[in-house]
Amino acid sequence: MNPDQYCWKKTTQSQSNFFYSFFALPKGKRRAIFALYAFCREVDDVVDNSKNSLVSEAKLRWWQKEISDMFDGNATHPVTRALEPFVFSLSLEQRYFQEIIEGMRMDLTTVRYRNFSDLSRYCYLVAGTVGILSATIFGYQSGDTKDFAKNLGLALQLTNIIRDVNEDAERGRIYLPLEEINKFNMTEKQILNGQLENEFQKLMSFQIERAESYYKLALANLPRSEYKNQRTSLIIAKIYMQLLSKLKKRKDWTSKSKVKLSIFEKIKIATLTWILN
Repeated sequence: MNPDQYCWKKTTQSQSNFFYSFFALPKGKRRAIFALYAFCREVDDVVDNSKNSLVSEAKLRWWQKEISDMFDGNATHPVTRALEPFVFSLSLEQRYFQEIIEGMRMDLTTVRYRNFSDLSRYCYLVAGTVGILSATIFGYQSGDTKDFAKNLGLALQLTNIIRDVNEDAERGRIYLPLEEINKFNMTEKQILNGQLENEFQKLMSFQIERAESYYKLALANLPRSEYKNQRTSLIIAKIYMQLLSKLKKRKDWTSKSKVKLSIFEKIKIATLTWILN
């Protein structure tokens, strides 16, 4: 299995919403975005599959060095070997890769966020950086596109947090800011125990409205002249905006069923967005 095949397998196994936005890209950019996504999966798996934080920390330090080595032309892992040619041809910046790793490290040490300022820093590290790297792969001329990509990354991560609130609670994690939980007369214990009724609906409506505002901000930052280059980003945005719309209609937050779009819905959104932009 060559590096590109490794990245393809890593990406397809994830069954991510992102997957359906990649296919219309030219071959070179498609290879690059699959490699970037595979990298994100690799470092995320270090944390998600963690049974020993010391081992996970050691693995993240290894990835930090591997990224540094990649920029020196000495990549050894299939993912970094797949990424290496694009680092130079597309002028990808090392700091964003390192920041992604730093964001993953936060999941080893932080299971609560005091306020939205703290949470937004985390969202930037694990998602805003990915947005910027993705936008660079897709290509852009206007510097405003980086603001679009960063804010879109934040919106996507906030949507994931809203969608996964039950799943995260089962792992002892709460990404909703504690100040806001208290503001809506909820407690950490109620969320961890799945007592997601009454005031919780209001708390989640507040979270959803904020995520919506970041989608609007992101799209407002994207010049019309950049739509063609950033069609893949726009597909991702539209898919997640539709997911957020479904979450907005959710009445029973105690349900263990995960809100998601069907394959047909994703393909339809991807096709229409590509044609119209």
